[in-house]
Amino acid sequence: MSDGGKTNGQGSEDGTEHAPRPAATPPEALSAMDHLIATSMIAQQEMAQRLGLNVSDLTCFGYVLEAGENHPTAGDLAHRLHVTTGAVTGIVNRLERAGYVTRLPDPADRRRVRIAALPAAVARVTALYGPYYARLGEQFADYSPAEIAVLNDWFTRTNRLMTTYLDELREGAAP
Repeated sequence: MSDGGKTNGQGSEDGTEHAPRPAATPPEALSAMDHLIATSMIAQQEMAQRLGLNVSDLTCFGYVLEAGENHPTAGDLAHRLHVTTGAVTGIVNRLERAGYVTRLPDPADRRRVRIAALPAAVARVTALYGPYYARLGEQFADYSPAEIAVLNDWFTRTNRLMTTYLDELREGAAP
């Protein structure tokens, strides 16, 4: 008997067993999200301290890592961090002094520079975050592909919602 593609711990469309999902109301889910965000903020502070960085610098370095070989410019990073290019220059200066990034000339425009992660810094960050991400990977294994798609959709849409609200706050359009 099909459950309409919903998983309830009895199996899924792909034939694998998944843990039962407890029922939750939107307020309960929002509370769980608030707890996750708070724990994440505390964890980011701890991770940053262990790496000799502050949270803003660590976040910026994360964006440099995410860009991979498509090295971002200071403007790219400013946009991602929602700060001015002047503020990003200070962040990049600190990351460079701490041995996390280097500036590379932009091959298409000699007036611009690109920001690249240094291999030793990538290794330090990977050593710290690797075990955590491995645990997250194990946790994702408890979810069906359809459930992961819902989670990804929710994270993506909520990120856009949060970014829009942050922009509105900064422009004075929100309370």
